[in-house]
Order: sequence, then structure tokens, then C-alpha cells
Amino acid sequence: MKSIAALQAAVTATPFDGEPSDAELDAIEQEMPLILAEVDLLDAQIMTIDRPVTELDERRIRRARNRVLAERRDLTNRAGLALTGGAA
Repeated sequence: MKSIAALQAAVTATPFDGEPSDAELDAIEQEMPLILAEVDLLDAQIMTIDRPVTELDERRIRRARNRVLAERRDLTNRAGLALTGGAA
């Protein structure tokens, strides 16, 4: 049987410490409003799983959906500004 120890050493030469980099943390921080809006939408949807949807539930879900869409729009606009340097 062939040994693959030499191949493993090349793959694992740089140890992974398991922590996110500063760039990854910055990206998460930029996306946090969208993440929170999606969590709110999921919470609103979960509340209606085992019972009939009331008018209040429909409004709550609609507001949460609109917030998710607004946060996606804002995140996309911020990303576009970062790429173009803000020049129109």
C-alpha cells in the first residue's frame, strides 16, 4: 500500500487556528443588519407554523420581509459604492 504522508505534509503545512480573519469579521459586521432582518423574518414565520395565520401575523411577516428586502438593497448599494469608490 502506498503512503500518503508526504502529500499530507504539503496540505497541512500552514496550521489553521480556527479563528476568522479581520477581513471576514468586517464582512460579517457589514452583513449583520441583513442577518438580523432574516432572523426576524424566520421568527415571524416560525410563530405561524403550528397555528392559523392571523391578520397580525400577516402584517408581522410582511414587515419582516420588507425589512429583509430593504437591508439587501442597502447592502448591495454599500457594496456598489465600495467598488466604484463613490464616483457616479
